[in-house]
Amino acid sequence: MRTFVFRIAHNRALTHVWRRKKAGTAEESEEIADLRNDPETSAIENASRSHLAEAIRRLPIPFRQVLTMALEDMPQAEIAVVLGISENNVAVRMNRARKLLKDMMGNR
Repeated sequence: MRTFVFRIAHNRALTHVWRRKKAGTAEESEEIADLRNDPETSAIENASRSHLAEAIRRLPIPFRQVLTMALEDMPQAEIAVVLGISENNVAVRMNRARKLLKDMMGNR
């Protein structure tokens, strides 16, 4: 059942992204409130989170899909079923997504 629900959510998200691209609407990032007291630490962490979120948004959709599902603690087998690809393909996409993210984060 979980895989079925993720498949539906995945398809709805793709439709949403494609429609926004067609309309020319830029994706907006949501601010994450940090409840810590130290302003300097909060500023550094918020900048890092924002940079990571922006880097993830800039990933090609196939890489973004597997990465976001992996961040939701989905095993590779379930990701493969949701996306309709092999587990090996999921692993390859994850490795490429990590490499792209590493390159993007290093080029701040």
